Amino acid sequence: MTMGSMNRRRVLAGMAAGAGLTVLGSGRAAFAAPTELVWATWDSNGHLEYVAPFEKQTGAKVKLSYLNSEDAQFAALKTGTASDWDIVNPSLNGSWRYIKGGVLKQLDLAKMPNIAGMYDVFKSTDKVKDEAGNTFAIPYLWGLNPLVWRTDVLSEEPTYSTLFDPKYKGQLAMRDYALESIAIAALHIGIPREKAFTLSADELAECKKALIAQKPLLRTYWQTIGDLTNLFATGEVTCAFSWRVPYDALKDKMKVAMAKPKAGIMGWCDCFGIPAGLADDKLELAYAFGNYLLGADYASAIAEIGNYATTSGIVRDKLTKEKQEAIFIDDLSVMQSFMWPVAPPNYSEWLKVWAEVKAA
Repeated sequence: MTMGSMNRRRVLAGMAAGAGLTVLGSGRAAFAAPTELVWATWDSNGHLEYVAPFEKQTGAKVKLSYLNSEDAQFAALKTGTASDWDIVNPSLNGSWRYIKGGVLKQLDLAKMPNIAGMYDVFKSTDKVKDEAGNTFAIPYLWGLNPLVWRTDVLSEEPTYSTLFDPKYKGQLAMRDYALESIAIAALHIGIPREKAFTLSADELAECKKALIAQKPLLRTYWQTIGDLTNLFATGEVTCAFSWRVPYDALKDKMKVAMAKPKAGIMGWCDCFGIPAGLADDKLELAYAFGNYLLGADYASAIAEIGNYATTSGIVRDKLTKEKQEAIFIDDLSVMQSFMWPVAPPNYSEWLKVWAEVKAA
């Protein structure tokens, strides 16, 4: 789930066993006095139980400031209306505008040694760097937007082309979102994932034809993940492009599974960033928190409670095979198929196509 205005699954369970404190070595960090760190993040990423080990080690309190949308986060940083934020949460694909907008501080990577444990696909990304190669954000949490499907209805694991198959007319659902839906049509008609978000006018026209042909096959275009979950629960939908939420909500009640199409997997990734105006006396604590997000304690808690994976493999081998599968790290080759949705320069044309598809 890049997560824009997405509020991912709220976690209510208790604290999972951590894998040992990892921030600034062992023992209590020598900050002058307990202080407060305000973390602007999504409600699924930040809970008291997720940050308790950090608070215990440093003596600092982490205040959680939940975001409503990435657009609002960027605007608040740009206008200076969120001067109390000490840590912010740009998306991997949205980091470029924060960097160009001058609202993030250039990071000193040496102050976050847990970066060494990051998976290469995140460690090597240029999406968090400026043109000179300086780093302004660190990917820390990620996930996939899979196909959710009923294993007792479909005879085999679905692909994106399943969403265009007349055999399942009336049982399919797509998200009401031009960017992802048009890209899925592109993959369906054979356009490689490297070009799925940079379509030519002719390719965009072919995607439009495919989506218009698909429309009578759909039960709905879903707008909220709660609505889609209910459609699965009532048996009205048996396969859909989705977030993982319906699977988590229904896996103990009905036969559902998640598919990761080989053609390309839509991913989301959240990043750690420091506002450009953060006071110098808070920098040490901010870096310690960034390091913590890549450490074992946060990774263990959010895997066990929230069913999400951090960008570090630090606890991977300590998780059960079932948990690894649930958070998509059982088979790391999946990372070779990542697609990070990015609106193209001609996105207004995409929106026009999407409006014409829905009106057809």
